[in-house]
Amino acid sequence: MNDKTRNKILLVLFLGVLMGALDIAIVAPALPSIQNFFGIGDRALTWTFTIYVLFNLIGTPLMAKLSDTFGRRSIYILDVILFAIGSLIVSLSPSNLFAVLLAGRALQGFGAGGIFPVASAVIGDTFPPEKRGGALGLIGAVFGLAFLVGPILGGIILTITSWQWLFLINLPIALIVIVMGWQLLPTTHSTSNRPFDLSGMLVLGAMLASTTYGLNQIDTQNFFGSLASLNVWPFLLIGIILLFVFPKIEKKADDPILNLDLFKSRQTVLASMLSAGAGLGESGMVFIPALAVASMPMIINAHNASYLMMPVVLAMAVGSPLVGRLLDKFGSKVMVFSGTLLLAIGMGMLSSNLTSMLWGFITSAAVVGLGLSTLLGAPMRYIMLNEASAAERTSAQGLIALFTSVGQLTSSALVGAVAASMGGGVKGYGAAYMVIGVIAGFMVLLTLGLKNRQQEQSMLKSNQAITAAE
Repeated sequence: MNDKTRNKILLVLFLGVLMGALDIAIVAPALPSIQNFFGIGDRALTWTFTIYVLFNLIGTPLMAKLSDTFGRRSIYILDVILFAIGSLIVSLSPSNLFAVLLAGRALQGFGAGGIFPVASAVIGDTFPPEKRGGALGLIGAVFGLAFLVGPILGGIILTITSWQWLFLINLPIALIVIVMGWQLLPTTHSTSNRPFDLSGMLVLGAMLASTTYGLNQIDTQNFFGSLASLNVWPFLLIGIILLFVFPKIEKKADDPILNLDLFKSRQTVLASMLSAGAGLGESGMVFIPALAVASMPMIINAHNASYLMMPVVLAMAVGSPLVGRLLDKFGSKVMVFSGTLLLAIGMGMLSSNLTSMLWGFITSAAVVGLGLSTLLGAPMRYIMLNEASAAERTSAQGLIALFTSVGQLTSSALVGAVAASMGGGVKGYGAAYMVIGVIAGFMVLLTLGLKNRQQEQSMLKSNQAITAAE
C-alpha cells in the first residue's frame, strides 16, 4: 500500500473519530436550550452525558470483538451508521418525550464505542511500524481539537439556528465517512467459525452498566451520605460480584469477548493499569473550574472559570501529534515515562500554592495537559498493537479504551471523596489533586517495566515473521 492510499485511509479514520469526539464537546453549550425545550431539571439533564458514556462503555468491547470477527470495514461503517441514526433520533425528539432524546444519545454512544478502537486497529493493519506512532498521534489529537472547536462551533450554530442542528450536522459527515470508508478501508476478517460469546457480553455489559450507574449517582457534595443510598450501593455491589463472575465465563468460552490470555503479557497489564491512571487524571480535570473559583475568587467566577480548561486542552492538542512522531523515534517506554512524570508534576503543582496565582494555575494545567497527551494518545495503543496478534488487534485496542473509561468513572468518586473529607474548597480540591499526583508517581514506577526501543523492534520483527509464515 502506498503513502497516498494510507493518507486517504487516515482521513477517513480522522473524520469518524472527530465526529464522535466533537459530539461530546459540542453538546455542552446546548444544555440550557435542551433543558428549556424538554422542561426538565438539572438531575435529569445530566443523563444527556451519562447515558452516552454508559453505552459508549458497553459498545467498546462488543464492537472491538465484532471487528476482529467480521472485519474492520464493515464494523467501522456500522458504528458510523448507528451514530448517525442516533443523531437523527436526538434531533427529532418531541418536547414531551425526553426519553426519545436519551434513546438517541444511547445509540450514539453505542456506535461511537467502536469508532476509536477500530480506527487504531486499522492503523496497525495498514501502516508500517515506523509510521504507526505518527498516525496514532494524529488520531489522538482529534480529542484535543474537538474540545477546542466544539464549544465554539456549538455557540455559533446556536446563534444561527436551534439546538437540533448540533446533531443534524453529523449526518453529512457520516455520509462522507461511509462512502469513503467503503471504498478505502481494508476488508479483514477472522476465519474462525466459533460461536459468539453472548453470555460473556451480557455479563460484561451488566457489570459495566451497574458500576457506571452506581458511580454516577454518587453526590460529590454529600459523598459519604450518598453511598448509603439505594441508588448507589446495590449497583456497585452487583458490579463487584460480576467482576469475579466474568473471568470464569470467559475461561470457558470458545471465542471470549475479552481474551484473558492478553493479560499473560506484562506489557498488556502495565498498559491497562497506566490507561486507568490516565483516565483518572483526565476526568479529574473536570474540577479545575471549581478549584479556580475557590483559589482566585477576586478574578475568577462561575462565568469565566471554564476558560482555565483551555491550557489543558491546548497542551493536549499540540502534544498528541508531537508525541506520536517522537514515539516512532524513541519508543513507547521513554514517552510514557515522560508523560507520567509530567502528570505527577502537574498534579503536584495544582495541589500547591501556585493555584492562587493565574500564571501558576495556567502553567500547572498546561503541564498536566502535556502529560495526558502522552498517556491518552499514541503510546498505549502502540504498545497494544505490538502485543496483540492481528486477529485480536481491535479487542486489544478496546481494552485500552475500557480501562481508560474505568479510570474516568472512578475519578469523580475519588475526587469527591477526598474533597468532601477535607471540607471542600482550595484545601479539599488541592488534597484530591495531590492524591492523583501520588497515583501518577506510582505510574512513573510502572513505566520502568515497559519494553525499551530495542525490545520493541525485536518484538515487531518476530510478529512480522509469524504473520508472513501464516
